[in-house]
Amino acid sequence: MITLDQILIAFIPVFVAVDAVGTLPLFMELTVGLDRSRVRTVIIQSMITALLLASGFIFLGKIVFRTLGITVGDFMIAGGFVLLAIAMIDILLPGKRRRMPSETPDVGAVPLGTPLIVGPAVLTTSLLLIDQYGLWVTLIAVLLNILFAGIIFFFADIFIKLLGRSGARALSKVMALLLAAIAVMMIRKGIFTILP
Repeated sequence: MITLDQILIAFIPVFVAVDAVGTLPLFMELTVGLDRSRVRTVIIQSMITALLLASGFIFLGKIVFRTLGITVGDFMIAGGFVLLAIAMIDILLPGKRRRMPSETPDVGAVPLGTPLIVGPAVLTTSLLLIDQYGLWVTLIAVLLNILFAGIIFFFADIFIKLLGRSGARALSKVMALLLAAIAVMMIRKGIFTILP
């Protein structure tokens, strides 16, 4: 039976991986000059892309594992290193891996839907959460985070005024540090999983 506690516990690492608040300055850059209706279309497009990608990966990820002979321990270690690399890039080189021109017509799908809302960090975290809390709890946690990211983007102007660009960047650094800590935990658990 799914409990609210399970959803909340699963929600937090996905929330850290999505980092919607830290993405706000980049979202503002990508949508600068667009009218309100176009921005709304971009946000909806990004949420649909993120939803389809995350759902597909959650349902098919385990099948791919079995086909390739990958164990959960293997994935935890590899995923942990990927998350650690992403966190280090975010901390040391903010914005470098995500920079894309805003003139792209499908900016809602790429880079907003993926990799900003649902990227390697979210996919890795999701597959690991399935083993801990089950498929449906993980799916609900990911869907809530996508919805939350959409709401943050809808009210981006208000959030940027409240936080300021430097405040949003500072919060992004904290999220990246938390992501690094989660990555180290995953590597540690993965090593203990594959040890005899």
